Amino acid sequence: MEEGCSCIYSRMASRFSIGLLMILAIVFLMVRVLYVIYRCGKPLPKGASQSFSTLIVLGSGGHTAEMLSLLSVLRKDRFTPRFYIAAATDNMSLQKARSFEDSVADKPAVKEASSQFMQIYRSREVGQSYVTSVWTTIVAIVHALWLMIRIRPQVILCNGPGTCIPLCVIAFVFKVLGIRWSSIFYVESVARVKKLSLSGLLLYKLRIADQFFVQWPQLQKKYPRAHYVGCLM
Repeated sequence: MEEGCSCIYSRMASRFSIGLLMILAIVFLMVRVLYVIYRCGKPLPKGASQSFSTLIVLGSGGHTAEMLSLLSVLRKDRFTPRFYIAAATDNMSLQKARSFEDSVADKPAVKEASSQFMQIYRSREVGQSYVTSVWTTIVAIVHALWLMIRIRPQVILCNGPGTCIPLCVIAFVFKVLGIRWSSIFYVESVARVKKLSLSGLLLYKLRIADQFFVQWPQLQKKYPRAHYVGCLM
């Protein structure tokens, strides 16, 4: 009888220990998430690197043209090396990015800058069924994870294409886990006048972006944590 009671107490103690560890892990994770959200958008400490490896997410439908317009006014020597990423079926965007890099390659300030061009699987193609998109979404997330581990960018620039979501989510998870701190800068497309795109809304509501910019004043009033910068195009 005593041995049976002892066995029951031992099991209860073991379950209690496991439960306590799980609670502590959840609490620690929540505290870490809150800390990351608090840190997002804070200025870099003094003595930070003079140049930042930069991941640039391109997209069809005008996203690439807007992104290259934004890059044209940035100091290329501060954002180097640059890694351009577009969807696997979006060859036009990468061609435009290559032409842009060729146009600035002769400038002294960026003569030594390096750039790489790569593609990422789409989570869902236009017209693809939701059933088959489950598998392609898993493949896209795994591919995004591999790219983020490979690139480990310090800065991520994006302006709306859906391909930026898995990359930004993984970057946020890396922050929480202490693997890599990537500052995410999101610039909403100029085409979004009254409401955010789905990508922008997700990054805004989940507080994933470090800095969130809009190009219309009415959007800034509707989303107060966004910064109004005027039309960049």
